[in-house]
Amino acid sequence: MNLNSAQLIAMMVPTLPLIGFAGYLLYGQYLKEKSAGLLASLWIILSFFLTLILFFQLNESSPAINVHLFDWINTDDLNIPFEFRIDQLSIIMMLLITGVGSLIHIYSTGYMHGDEGFSRFFAYLNLFIFFMLILVMANNFVLMFAGWEGVGLCSYLLIGFWYKDHENNKAANKAFIINRIGDLFLLFGLFLLYKQFGTFIFSDLEQNIAGSMSSPEILTFITLLLFIGATGKSAQIPLYTWLPDAMAGPTPVSALIHAATMVTAGIYLIVRSNFLFALAPLTNEIITFVGLTTSIFAGVIATKQNDIKKILAYSTISQLGLMFFALGLGAYGAAFFHLLTHAFFKALLFLGAGSVIHGLHGEQDIRNMGNLKKYMHYTHLLFLIGVLAIIALPPFSGFYSKDNILSLAYIQSPIWWIAALFAGLLTVFYMLRLYFVVFWGKERMSQDTINKIHESPWSMLLPLLILGILSVFGGWINAPELLLGNKWLEHFISPIVSIHPSHLPHSTEWILMAVSMGSILLVAFMTYQKYVSKAHVPLIESNAKDGSFVNLIRNKFYVDELYESVIGKSFLKLSQFFNSIFENQVVRRITDGTGQLSLYVSENIRKTQNGFISYYLFAMALGVLGILTIFIFFAL
Repeated sequence: MNLNSAQLIAMMVPTLPLIGFAGYLLYGQYLKEKSAGLLASLWIILSFFLTLILFFQLNESSPAINVHLFDWINTDDLNIPFEFRIDQLSIIMMLLITGVGSLIHIYSTGYMHGDEGFSRFFAYLNLFIFFMLILVMANNFVLMFAGWEGVGLCSYLLIGFWYKDHENNKAANKAFIINRIGDLFLLFGLFLLYKQFGTFIFSDLEQNIAGSMSSPEILTFITLLLFIGATGKSAQIPLYTWLPDAMAGPTPVSALIHAATMVTAGIYLIVRSNFLFALAPLTNEIITFVGLTTSIFAGVIATKQNDIKKILAYSTISQLGLMFFALGLGAYGAAFFHLLTHAFFKALLFLGAGSVIHGLHGEQDIRNMGNLKKYMHYTHLLFLIGVLAIIALPPFSGFYSKDNILSLAYIQSPIWWIAALFAGLLTVFYMLRLYFVVFWGKERMSQDTINKIHESPWSMLLPLLILGILSVFGGWINAPELLLGNKWLEHFISPIVSIHPSHLPHSTEWILMAVSMGSILLVAFMTYQKYVSKAHVPLIESNAKDGSFVNLIRNKFYVDELYESVIGKSFLKLSQFFNSIFENQVVRRITDGTGQLSLYVSENIRKTQNGFISYYLFAMALGVLGILTIFIFFAL
């Protein structure tokens, strides 16, 4: 295997986190906390700088860097190489994973200080980064699926990290099981894809599809199966319920896995397979509808949640729904752009929430907070930047990516534009509600808690600061010509992702932008009036006075209860039936009967071992006679 310098660097990017994980397995118990955190962060930081070197070797016309390590599966009919493909799309994802991953590792050294599982936590984080890199660097679907399953395993380990709490174990199991449902459909899609086109390698697959005469129905069925797999990882209706419960894990886990990387795997899958989905218009219509419905549905639920991390969790589901909405419209570049900006400001918001929780010694209920801007100046300012970015106010990054999606939606249909704008206005309301209730108003903490409130250490604030800068200026990587940009990101990934340029007149774009900004400012003013001027807080909301619909929202539309009643109890009864009928009456009788037969045979054979030499000589003579008889019989 002859590798040039670029290929060696590419190979080292995922290898370093794997070395970190293996090192912790062998020597983690001997490392002090400070050394463990420093080493774990160093592996990812080195991967980030190596990725930067690769990034500067690529431009929009550069060929992909292929790193063939070995033939993983090689038969007459099937060839699956263990091979990496570093192209314009994967390199951006690698920068995101290693960059945001590095910041979260640094943050975790402060957040997890004093935890008895400190080294184990960083071992899991390193392993997660390794599998996520495998997912985005793979040059074929099978290797991507290996990374896909790996991040699912790490998600289980990290969500249930504090395993002594039974609720955390339940949340980890829920995430693992629901993801397996999506993964099953993804496997069916991959099997059918191979049967139809004879390869799993992306470049070969694109060529085979372009030259094939496959029926639209087959392509629709394949893409639907892949989409269902994506809904599991990226938490879309109906497989979204695991994500809010996954907030049981440590806050850095929420920021890394459930905001910036793992939940975007479904988006990446469709963007990487855009050449396939572009040929399935019915699937795209379904993706558009599911994405928009999920965005609005999760946004409505978020308006009545009181756990700071649960609000951000439903916000993540809503933003992912907006990305799927863009994918369904064929706006793959716009969806990918929002994936990046969302990673910046959502990681900032989750880590900012972690700073609040850390400062309040574990408190997560926003009803027990208030006026924290007085006590946590840096956290307040940085959290505010994240809020302004996610509600899409200019010049923050979320403004550029959301405006891009809205303008492309308007080209398809003004109705799509209105619906997407409504989803965005829900974001404005619940995020400002969260911000005002936590950082403004009167203190609702106990005096003892107030006396102990403290700002987070710089190991936590420095990553927040960097993410804050990215949340402010990150949108410039794809700013449109209308706003003095050149859409660099879309041009950069254009060799991989087909880009459909917008044809809206500048005057129309300015009008749409003005209507959007006016609507955002109006909702922001109404939220300010309710939660600051009138000092309304969720603490004084009375369930008795609220209408039934408000209670329905507060209880998340009872979807979990519905699943438990319809699916959980049904499978439990089915399992009990098979246990009482099949297990007890068939399987157990077979196994018990086999054991009893063995006992009976062995008991009778045992009697032949009586200790008499004459008996053994007689048995030997009979044996020899039998052998001779058989030999003579077959000889004749």
